Amino acid sequence: MSHLPQIDYDTASPEVRAAHDEEIRLRGRMTNMKRTLLHSPVAHRIYAEWFTLRAELDPVISDREIWIFSHAISKAAKSKIAITFFRRALINKGFDPDAMEFSEAEALLDAFGRAVVADSNAVPAELWERLKERYETKALVDLVAFAGIMLATAVFNNVVEVEFDLELEAFAEGTGS
Repeated sequence: MSHLPQIDYDTASPEVRAAHDEEIRLRGRMTNMKRTLLHSPVAHRIYAEWFTLRAELDPVISDREIWIFSHAISKAAKSKIAITFFRRALINKGFDPDAMEFSEAEALLDAFGRAVVADSNAVPAELWERLKERYETKALVDLVAFAGIMLATAVFNNVVEVEFDLELEAFAEGTGS
């Protein structure tokens, strides 16, 4: 059971309802994490910057690559909601997250995502060298910032024990999805 409740739209303040409505307008859905974050529209807005950074990375990092990167961070952080969110993204595009064959770029992003969570003070120099060979500095800044928000998302879900979204159940590990 979640340590914090989700907002009740009907009794929420006009500011919370406006943030809720804008999220629905922008993304077409509302997750349990977002319904919980909306108790603080500022916190919700900060976490939603994930989408802003994703757009910045879009020209150089494909959807599949960013899903693999995000999935690696989620797995390393042991965040069931985040893991399943990216499993769904991969499955819905025809990929099997349990039998992925990574390109060189995908393997690099997977390793980097895991390394960031394992010990952000000790990302291997060899990994950094490979990243710098492949990506320009701006993309690396955006990628590290994106990893931070992705990890923050996993931490929020884990610490609060946000209720698992029903729409994700079919995509959870071990369900044969």
